[in-house]
Amino acid sequence: MRRKVIAGNWKMNMLPNEAIDFIEKLTPLVKNTKNEVIICVPYTDLFYVLLNVQGTNIKVGAQNMHWEESGAYTGEVSGQMLKSIGVEYVIIGHSERRQYFSETDEIVNKKVKQALKVGLKPIVCVGETLEQREQGITEKVISKQIEKALEGIEQESLEKIIIAYEPIWAIGTGNTATKEEANEAIMQIRKKISEIYGQNKSDKIIIQYGGSVKSSNAKSLFEMSDIDGGLVGGASLNAEEFSKIVQFDN
Repeated sequence: MRRKVIAGNWKMNMLPNEAIDFIEKLTPLVKNTKNEVIICVPYTDLFYVLLNVQGTNIKVGAQNMHWEESGAYTGEVSGQMLKSIGVEYVIIGHSERRQYFSETDEIVNKKVKQALKVGLKPIVCVGETLEQREQGITEKVISKQIEKALEGIEQESLEKIIIAYEPIWAIGTGNTATKEEANEAIMQIRKKISEIYGQNKSDKIIIQYGGSVKSSNAKSLFEMSDIDGGLVGGASLNAEEFSKIVQFDN
């Protein structure tokens, strides 16, 4: 049976003192959960959060990385740099990166390969716009994103990857895909992975739902057959609210 993984994405929020305070509040609230807990924080918070999660069950991720190990890329951070300070996960291809910073499927693929090369676990985001959903091409769009993101990735590396299905029309809007819509899309992702890697690998890969996840809808979403937890945005900025999402099954 696949584990449930709940990851918080703070986006461009939280100063270091706020991050430390958050971890102090969250730690006792989630210490008994059997679900995996990940916090993906801004670069400036990483060192402080990593220090403060020592001895807890909270894992730490970054929100982005460059696809090269080093070089003349002013303002960028490499996967090697993240790995060297103890980061375990990294979000790749979030819709906001695609939308605001023109990240393509090809760039996502290069980042996934580099993350795996240096020993990071990628959380790879895919999802359709409202216009694409209304056109009835959701499956086509997310299948292409999956195909491109995983191009050249060996079978044995697949278990280190988490997929996050994030319908773009539901991110930060307060709108949430119904549990049936979310599950159907994730089943389509699983089907595509099965076509590439086989049913056994498809059955094992963790696929999260992201898009206005909160404590009031987490249980109904996460109890669906193919949804393995969530990538949580705004609700991950409040320790108590986020803990309720993590502890959806209690």
